[in-house]
Amino acid sequence: MQANNYLTSVDDIMDAKYGKVGTPEREAFRREAYAYCMGKVIMDARKNEKITQAELAKRIGTDKAYISKIEKGVIEPGVGTFYRIIDALGLRVEIVKPVY
Repeated sequence: MQANNYLTSVDDIMDAKYGKVGTPEREAFRREAYAYCMGKVIMDARKNEKITQAELAKRIGTDKAYISKIEKGVIEPGVGTFYRIIDALGLRVEIVKPVY
């Protein structure tokens, strides 16, 4: 089988664009990506419950702008706020040990 010289691994692309794993640049990207994904999960859950950002904000004792920033991935909520959001959306967090 002949190797395809045009294929590149995701790790190689990430290394080139954001630096090697463990570098400050790569860690900053990881945090941004995590905040973005968390925001999307919260937004999808909120929309599934058919409530507005303003209503969610009221339920957790904050304002609509804060919820908007979370959903856009601009900021990452603290653990306490995250659990209040999850509770307000009628969800739960389950901590399980991974199976390898």
